[in-house]
Amino acid sequence: MQTSVARMQLAHPNITRTCKEAEIYESLLKLDGAKVLELGCGKADHTRNIAQAHPGAQIIAAEVDRIQHTKNLETAPPANLSFADFGAESIPLGNASLDVVMMFRSLHHVPLDRMDDAFREIHRVLRPGGLAYISEPVFAGAFNEMVRIYNDEELVRKAAFDTVCRAVDRGLLELVSETFFQTPVQYRNFAEFAKKHFEITHGVRNVTDEQSAAVERLFNTHLGPDGVKLAQEMRGDLLRKPG
Repeated sequence: MQTSVARMQLAHPNITRTCKEAEIYESLLKLDGAKVLELGCGKADHTRNIAQAHPGAQIIAAEVDRIQHTKNLETAPPANLSFADFGAESIPLGNASLDVVMMFRSLHHVPLDRMDDAFREIHRVLRPGGLAYISEPVFAGAFNEMVRIYNDEELVRKAAFDTVCRAVDRGLLELVSETFFQTPVQYRNFAEFAKKHFEITHGVRNVTDEQSAAVERLFNTHLGPDGVKLAQEMRGDLLRKPG
């Protein structure tokens, strides 16, 4: 794991630690008894786990995709977790009402012209000294080379990084640490990969036959007896509201 507070970096040339992301944020945040908001929660895997591990925390998991939000409501959450359907750019919560805001791989999905609004909202709802943990995929590595064939996110990920930098430069938030790590990803076969990554609810992903074939060819170069085992390179920024 590489951690820095000197200056922000879009990527790191030598990421050495592979772990589940929970190991990163659990080491950085005090979640016991905290008031927590996850923005862009998707299936809310992280917040469900946090709610179970920290029963004293009060957690809201927000998802702007109505289809995914409806699916989230179909499975009863822990008592200290509630689901909501709003986006990062307009948070219907009170000023200084939260201890922690989290975004897992979701900032780059915020509309480009609303990313700065998202950070103004995060600043508003955090209490002074409150923390924001923002993780984003790094546009590098073998896993990224497959994904970029049908979903090239280089520009939006760079835009997300630039937005974090602006929030720090403008004094909305202070950079506490920047951590680079990689999370393991594994697929038994290409059908499993395609089902997870081609079939989404938060947008239209029209993968062409040519793109699918190209991804499958690259996928098969990594195929072993237990399927494909790769790692996704990640950056986790820990930010603090001044005060």
